[in-house]
Amino acid sequence: MHSSAVSSFSGPVITPASKPIIRKPTAASMELKLTKPDDWHLHLRDGDLLQAVLPHTASSFGRAIVMPNLKPPITTTAAAVAYRDSILGALPTGSGFDPLMTLYLTDNTSPEEIELARRSGVVFAVKLYPAGATTNSQDGVTDIFGKCIPVLEQMIEHSMPLLVHGEVTDPKVDTFDRERVFIETILAPLIQKLPQLKVVMEHITTMEAVKFVESCTEGSVAATVTPQHLLLNRNSLFQGGLQPHNYCLPVLKRETHRQAIVKAVTSGSKRFFLGTDSAPHERQKKECSCGCAGIYSAPIALSLYAKVFEEAGALDKLEAFTSFNGPDFYGLQRNTSKIVLRRSPWRVPDSYQFKSGEIVPMFAGETLEWLPSTD
Repeated sequence: MHSSAVSSFSGPVITPASKPIIRKPTAASMELKLTKPDDWHLHLRDGDLLQAVLPHTASSFGRAIVMPNLKPPITTTAAAVAYRDSILGALPTGSGFDPLMTLYLTDNTSPEEIELARRSGVVFAVKLYPAGATTNSQDGVTDIFGKCIPVLEQMIEHSMPLLVHGEVTDPKVDTFDRERVFIETILAPLIQKLPQLKVVMEHITTMEAVKFVESCTEGSVAATVTPQHLLLNRNSLFQGGLQPHNYCLPVLKRETHRQAIVKAVTSGSKRFFLGTDSAPHERQKKECSCGCAGIYSAPIALSLYAKVFEEAGALDKLEAFTSFNGPDFYGLQRNTSKIVLRRSPWRVPDSYQFKSGEIVPMFAGETLEWLPSTD
């Protein structure tokens, strides 16, 4: 960060009594100096798409929990190690970014695979996709209570968190109710059966999810929250015509749900932390007769989270959400390096080009107020 000529706001300053002192910033030159954040829910894909999107995450985040829903999915420790090697090989020179790998849970995952995963030192969680719930989830779990309990018990033994895509796939359940029904019929009974299982409810979208997470023991159940579910409601899918680049799963919900999530995240609760669910798809796979679900937010995520916390009058709580709550839940060391967010309006590119096409980011063409910088 440059000189004292620039007035700055560096978040809470902790006194010996551990009470935050909030300094009032001056408008245009405001800065936020944060411990480098981590992304606890990220899609990096593979091949040309990996090469294109990885630098956006590596420039702003120290680590990321990398989702395993490739084709074929990452179901074994050996596959996770190989995928990690391909990610490291695609990193910009000099990058210190650390990909934290996950396994894709199936009906056939064995307890022995969990033991291998923990011993590998590179696999940090197991992802539950109910079969058919989202992109590349066709190999997911069909009966968690009937087929996965021995694996989950082994995960408890090795302190391996279960990351949950929390939606039922029963076609009789309304799309907008899938998360609520999942909590009632699967997640709550699962935690009651296995109370020692560490669970992250991914990309929560409803007030019911907020209430459920808050009702559980702190440190055993937590939730990641995306930029889109903090800033958009389901109107954003239809305003000015059908908006395919705002389509994601779980789908955007009513404004009342968005407000509940914002309130929870900006409250200072340790139960919620940053997980972008940044999910790149090339433009032609989004703008077609059967478009893919997923919002690409990696290049602008920190700018958007800062926007949410500023609008809530809670900038002093941003650093804990972005940089502390996640590693604390996973039992990992917090990052020691810093990143600066400067109040410097900038325009989001209309798209990002890569070898096979282009990716349209969230808020394409719009102006944001906060610009991340590592200097």
